[in-house]
Amino acid sequence: MTEHLTEHTPAPAESGDESMATVTFLPPAPAAVPPMPAEPPTVGPDDRTVVLETARVILDKPTAPAQVVGRVEKVDLDDFDADAPLIPAWMYSAEGWAAWAGVFYRARRRDFRRWVRRQPTQRGHVRQFGRGARRTHEWVVGFEGVRVQSAAHTAHVLTREAKLAARHARFTPRILGTKKELAMKASEKATKAAEEAMLLHKKAKKDRNRARNLRAGVAYGPPLAAIGTGYAMAGGLGLAAGLLSTFAGGAFVGRKPYDEEANWTSDWRSLGDGDRMTAPMLDQTFRAAKVIGSEETLGVVQMPMLDARGAWTAVLDLPPGVPAKKAIRATDELAAAFGVEEAQVSIAKRGRAGRIELYVSRDLPFTDKAAPGPLLALESPADFWGRISIGPDVRGIHQSISVVERSGLIGGEPGAGKSASGNTILLAAALDPRVILWLADGKGGGDLEPFEHLCERYEGDADPEAFDKILDELLKDMKARYTLLKKLGKRKVTEELADKHPELRQLLLWVDELMLYTADDEHGKKITRKLRNLVSRGRAAGIITFCATQKPGSDVVDTSLRDLLSIRWALRCTTPEASDTILGKGAAASGYSAKTIQSEMRGAGLLWAEGTNPTMVRADYYTDEQVAALIERATEWRRAAGALPSGPVTLAEQLLKLGDEDAAILAHLLDAFHHDIPDMTADWLPGQVLLDHLKNQGLAVTAERLGALVVRTDEEKTKRPWGEKGSRLSGYPLARVEATITARFGLTA
Repeated sequence: MTEHLTEHTPAPAESGDESMATVTFLPPAPAAVPPMPAEPPTVGPDDRTVVLETARVILDKPTAPAQVVGRVEKVDLDDFDADAPLIPAWMYSAEGWAAWAGVFYRARRRDFRRWVRRQPTQRGHVRQFGRGARRTHEWVVGFEGVRVQSAAHTAHVLTREAKLAARHARFTPRILGTKKELAMKASEKATKAAEEAMLLHKKAKKDRNRARNLRAGVAYGPPLAAIGTGYAMAGGLGLAAGLLSTFAGGAFVGRKPYDEEANWTSDWRSLGDGDRMTAPMLDQTFRAAKVIGSEETLGVVQMPMLDARGAWTAVLDLPPGVPAKKAIRATDELAAAFGVEEAQVSIAKRGRAGRIELYVSRDLPFTDKAAPGPLLALESPADFWGRISIGPDVRGIHQSISVVERSGLIGGEPGAGKSASGNTILLAAALDPRVILWLADGKGGGDLEPFEHLCERYEGDADPEAFDKILDELLKDMKARYTLLKKLGKRKVTEELADKHPELRQLLLWVDELMLYTADDEHGKKITRKLRNLVSRGRAAGIITFCATQKPGSDVVDTSLRDLLSIRWALRCTTPEASDTILGKGAAASGYSAKTIQSEMRGAGLLWAEGTNPTMVRADYYTDEQVAALIERATEWRRAAGALPSGPVTLAEQLLKLGDEDAAILAHLLDAFHHDIPDMTADWLPGQVLLDHLKNQGLAVTAERLGALVVRTDEEKTKRPWGEKGSRLSGYPLARVEATITARFGLTA
C-alpha cells in the first residue's frame, strides 16, 4: 500500500451519540484494483511464498466501504469484525487456513524434537521419572533394615555364647559342686538372653515388613489403581492415560536432580572417584598441590581428552614465572590430589619452560601383559649401529635408543626385572653378527649362560680375578684398535670402517652384577679404574660398556664411573638415594625417583638416554623360550657370516697342533680316557686298553715306550681289578698323563 497516515480529524457528532474515532488516509493514486487470483500463487521453495502473495493481494483490496469527504477517504472501523478485529481477512481464505495449520505443525514438530533432545539431560522427563522411581523405592525400603541387621547380629552372637555356656555346663562334673551350679546358672542366663534377642529380631522383621507394606501401598497403590481403572473403563486408551499419569507423577517426584540435593559424600571429587578431567578440576588440583597460587589459574592449550588407552591427557601453560620443573617435582602431590597412584601421573615439559604435558592413566601402567617384542619379527640380522627398541612408555609410544659411542648403567632392587630389561640390548647385539660379545656374569646364576657360545670372552664363575684379566685383554685390544685407526688416518670407528676392517667391529662388554667385582677387597679398585678407562676412551674405538647391578650404591658404582655412563636405566629402587645413584644426584628431588615404581610394574624403569629428562619405559619382554629361539637364530646367522667363535680348544687339540710324535701319542691317550669303553673308570685305564686304542689310531706303541713316555710312581703302578672277572692289571691314571703333558709341553686343560 502507498497510503500515508495524516492528522486525525474528528467527525461531527450526531445527536445523542458519541462518534467513533476514524482514521483518515490520503487517497491513493487512481488505479484499477487488482482482481483476486483465480488460482493460488505458484509455490516456491518455501510454502511461505503462498501466504505472502495471498496476503499482498488481499490487503490491496478495499476491506470496508469508504466515505469520501472532499479529497480525503475515510474508513470507519465499525465496519470491521467486532469479534476478531485483529485477524486479517485473508486468514479466512483456504490459503490462510493452510498457512496457519502449517505453522502450528512445524512449531509442534520443533517442540517434539527439543523434547527428545532434552531427555538424556538432567531435566529430561525420562531422567526425572527414573529419579522419581528410585526415590520412591528408597522411601518404601526405608531404614528399618538396619535395625533388623543389628538385631540379627546380636541374636547370632548371643546364640553362639549360649551354646558355649550350655556345653560348658554340660561337661562340668557334678563332683565340683559350686562350679557346676555356677555353670548351670550362666547357661540359663545366656539362653534367656539369646531367646530375647531372637524375639527382638523377629519383632524388628515384623515391624520392617509392616512399615514397608504400608509405604508400598501409599506409593504404588494410586498408580496401579489409575492404570487398572483406566484399562477397565476405556480399554487401551484408558491404559495409556493411566500410564501417562503415572509417568507424570514419577517425573514430578524426580524433578529435582541429585546434584542439587544434600551430598553426604566428600565435597572433594577427583579422577580417582571416576570424574571427568575438566579445567576447573585442574585449577583446583594444582592449587591443592601448591604448584600455583590460590588466585592463579592454568592456561589450557589442549583441552583434557581421553586417548585410545583410556587415559587423560592435556597440555597446560603454567602462570607466568612458574617453571615446568615445579610441577614435575610436585608429581606426588598432584597424584594425591587426583586420587591416583604416583606412577599413574606423568608430567613432561612441552616446548617451553612454562608449558607442560599432563598424562594421567586410568589404571596403574605396565601391569597388563606385555606385547611380543619386535625382535621376534626379524627375518634378517639386526643392525646394532642403528636404533635399538627398548619398549613402550606410559603413553604407549615405543621408545628406542642408539648405543653407538655410548655406554650404560642398569640398576634396581632384586626382582625389578634387570635380566629381562637387559635382554633387549643383549639380544639385539647377539642378532647382529658384526658385534663381538664379552660377557661377565657377577651373579654366577646362569642368566648369561645361553649367550656363552656366542662370546669371544665369557666369565661366568663370578671370579673378580678372572674378570680383572679379561679387562687387561680388553685394554690391549683397545690399544690395538687405536693403533689401527692412526694408521688409517681415522679419528673414530664408523660402520663403513668396521665393515672393511673386522678388527674394528663393535665390541659389547656386558657386566652383570657389578657389585661383586667392584666390592672385592683385592681387585675391586683395579676393576673400577680399568672400567673407567674403558668407558672414557673406548667409545671412539667401538667398545660399548654396559653394567648392571642390584645394589646401586656409591660404594658399588663410583661416581667417577657413573658420570661417564651416558645411558641410565633406573628400575624399581627401595630409596630415593639408590635411584639418584643411577640417574644422578638431585634427580629424585626433581620428580624423577624410581622409588615410586610399584612392585606390580615389573620391568618398568626411568630411562635417561636422550632428551633432558628421564622417561618411564617398560622393557620389551621375552620369555625363556623366546630367548632360546632368538639365540638359536643368532647362532645360525653368525655361523653363516663366519662370526661364530670357535670356542675353547681342548688339550688334545693343542697337542695335535704341535706336530710332535710324542704329543700325538699323548693326545690319543687323552681321547682314550674320554672314549666310550665299557667298564671304563673316569680317572684310570689299564695299559693294555691304552695300547689297543693307540693301535686302532694307527700308532704302533709298545708297552716299554708308553712306560718311558708316561713315568709313573710305584704307587701308581699298583695293579687294580678290571673287567667282569676282576683281573688285576697295571694301568695309567689320567692325572699322571695330564701332568706329563704339562711338564713336557707346558699345556694345561
